Amino acid sequence: MTADVQRPQPIRLTDLAQPVFPEAAQPIRDALAGYGSILELTSKALLDTATERTGLTGWGDDSFRERLDVLTASLREEAGLSDVGVAVVFEQLVGNLVNRLRLEALIAEHPEIEDIEIARPIIICGLPRTGTTHLHNLIAADPNMRYLPYWESLEPFPAPGEEDQARRDRCTAGLDLIETMMPEFKRMHDMTVDHAHEEIQLLANDISGMLFETTYSLPSFAAHYKSHDQGPSYAYLKRQLQAMQWLRGGTRWVLKSPQHLEQFPTLYATFPDATFVVTHRDPVEVTRSMVTMIAYASRMASAQPDPVMIARYWLDRADDLFSGCLRDRDVLPADQSTDVRFTDFMADEQGTLAAIYAVADQPFDDEVRAAMADFIAEHPRGRHGEVIYDLADVGLDAGEVAERLGAYRDRFIG
Repeated sequence: MTADVQRPQPIRLTDLAQPVFPEAAQPIRDALAGYGSILELTSKALLDTATERTGLTGWGDDSFRERLDVLTASLREEAGLSDVGVAVVFEQLVGNLVNRLRLEALIAEHPEIEDIEIARPIIICGLPRTGTTHLHNLIAADPNMRYLPYWESLEPFPAPGEEDQARRDRCTAGLDLIETMMPEFKRMHDMTVDHAHEEIQLLANDISGMLFETTYSLPSFAAHYKSHDQGPSYAYLKRQLQAMQWLRGGTRWVLKSPQHLEQFPTLYATFPDATFVVTHRDPVEVTRSMVTMIAYASRMASAQPDPVMIARYWLDRADDLFSGCLRDRDVLPADQSTDVRFTDFMADEQGTLAAIYAVADQPFDDEVRAAMADFIAEHPRGRHGEVIYDLADVGLDAGEVAERLGAYRDRFIG
């Protein structure tokens, strides 16, 4: 257990539209900009680079190619990327494609992977700032559960003969870069090599899902995602879980993603024996902190961040997600699902967890409680300090947000 330390004072982010980077970040930004300036952000360049880095050519289902074409066009024409941003997204997408190639090679060598059962996962569904991360981390601390650590989410399938430590080291380097470029991000979302991460990272390997639009302005790609059945991509997600379970063990997964709120029918069809935990918080509070976090993170890739545009976009997307939850919540069977209000969770963590474990028919014994207590002691909430959120900083009005999302609030918050 770690000793108590003085927590930093709360801050207000005043440079959302005109980012001020730490001095230590400038050499890194200069190097990335130089690299990005010579790259072609096209499907062909990305596919060729992934093939060159792996020596592999088996892509599996080719339907991802259409999505890649839409995504790269959206990145070039709509995202307003800086040269740094071009470098960042190029490497991100090559990584997704490398993961895809390695998965197909692994399953070709070990076809028994596709017979592995993904049994009774616990799936947390809720927007950022609703307690999902804390809940996810606590359940992931249970030694009886299998979770997706951040390092594994980035590179789920090793190169032949590669040890896990190599992937962990690359993850550490990436986190060091984020810390140097965006030192206040950890106040809003603390990321470590081993923290429980979202399977939305795995959906990106199918060039699908919400992950890309959380970092880049991609209205065309988002519209393509929303207009297409996500069943095949969720099946691809499950296939990746099978391979990771074959590689590193585990039997019962704990998963989490905000995207699931607008995909309940697809989620349930993919994992029909799951326990679904749907988290809720006042939508004004959710929007206030979520849009600020996304606006701050936009500095990594955008040539000219526009926090007001970002906030309007994500108010619309929050409406999509909350409306999806309203529309389809009852698709999830009552005996396999539970709703968790943020205020109730904060007031009684143990009671909330006990109730979830009861629905999941998962033992919640002294060993589990002790493991969760150890995690809390080693990772105190707010240890990096807090951010003062104000909707006015991103051009939104609390009254408008409350009215826009009122139907959701009336049903789930009361």
